[in-house]
Amino acid sequence: MAVVNPVAPTPTVPAASRARRAGALTGVSLGYFMVLLDTTVLSVAEPDLAASLRTSMAGLQWATTGYTVVFAAVLLSAGAAADRFGADRVFRTGTAVFALASLLSSLAPNLGALLALRAVAGAAAAACVPASMALIACLYPQPAARARAISVWAAVSGAAVAAGPIAGGALVEAAGWRAVFLVNVPLGLLVLALTWGRAVRCPRGANRVDWSAQAAAVVVLALQTDVLIAAGAGAWVHAAWSAGGLGIAATVFTVLERRSQAPVVNRTLLRSAPVRAGLLAGAVTNFALSGALFVLPLLLQRERHLSALETGLAFLPLTVPFAANPPLTGRIVARTGPRPPILAGLALLTAGGTILAGTVLTEGAYVWLAAGLFLTGLGISFVLPALAAAVIGAAPPGTAGSVGGLLNAIRQIGGTLGVALMGAAATAGTGWSLLLSGGLCGLAWLAFALTPRGIPQ
Repeated sequence: MAVVNPVAPTPTVPAASRARRAGALTGVSLGYFMVLLDTTVLSVAEPDLAASLRTSMAGLQWATTGYTVVFAAVLLSAGAAADRFGADRVFRTGTAVFALASLLSSLAPNLGALLALRAVAGAAAAACVPASMALIACLYPQPAARARAISVWAAVSGAAVAAGPIAGGALVEAAGWRAVFLVNVPLGLLVLALTWGRAVRCPRGANRVDWSAQAAAVVVLALQTDVLIAAGAGAWVHAAWSAGGLGIAATVFTVLERRSQAPVVNRTLLRSAPVRAGLLAGAVTNFALSGALFVLPLLLQRERHLSALETGLAFLPLTVPFAANPPLTGRIVARTGPRPPILAGLALLTAGGTILAGTVLTEGAYVWLAAGLFLTGLGISFVLPALAAAVIGAAPPGTAGSVGGLLNAIRQIGGTLGVALMGAAATAGTGWSLLLSGGLCGLAWLAFALTPRGIPQ
């Protein structure tokens, strides 16, 4: 399929040297690395956190989803904010707040305080992600250079997934779960240093941000997650009350969106069947990743009696492809367009989830678990860079942040649902939750394969 590139935006940093741009790209990539690290580094700390704060499975789910719920919802407007106020300003502000929230999280005295701080970190992370994509568009206005920059961004940020479980395991064994948040403080300072200065600038736009609709979106996603977590724990009265609140919040959000001159969700993009298929692929990919990172550490530590560090090492077959494969995916996208690697990645995710489920249900050897993890990680490393390249390529000038925000919001919603639904399904057995993940990936592959060609490049 031919790649159709939009009109290249006007370069906004013509005076930046090649070395300065490379440094800025490293900083932008490390910013996304930091955000993703926070989603994976906590996975192997779950048992220690549960024992320290005396929390239940539902509490553990909220320790993870309290971050991703706000992350997903704020992403919907964070992209527009990046376009409105300048991606460089939004990125730096988000990085500084994220580092501070991480520092305070390490000092949280109880679960309630930790959840509140995780929500703040989620909002700050949401400011960083679409802004990082928009910064790449500013730094590398030419399509070929931008494609190479995206592959670097994906590889560096993907390394966070590889480093997260191992770093988390080492930190937990050395100093407990609180240490996993401290790693973000020096990272945040390094990111600010690399992206500081007049050479890294993006123009401000005229886009508005509807904060009331944005607040309603956060409430909708929080209540949706609460319904799933409560139902999975068998708290049916709690789930019923949350479902009622969800209905009210969804109605309010719909009314606000229809009246808004700056809606949170770009409905024009959603009218395209190929775009909807791409968003579904992103959601299912994060569903599989986040769900596996939630249920498997509990299985490995509680049932197979691995230590935190051993659990982190056990995830290497899943996480290494994140760092190694994105450059290859970038070259494939440049040659064939994003559709083939997305289809290949979804097929690998389906196979990986099925092997993982079968291994857990039959109590198979680790070698089979490693095979399933490897196929899952390889599939994700094909899907996500291809989707990112497609979305940035499709964005009209001045809207890269908004479009990137929509993709990443849908991905994080998928990740939140993965933790909630796979955590609930794990009460009947971890194998069944992994089978659910593999089945959804298979359905996403079918939906994408049946969608007419033409996903924006």
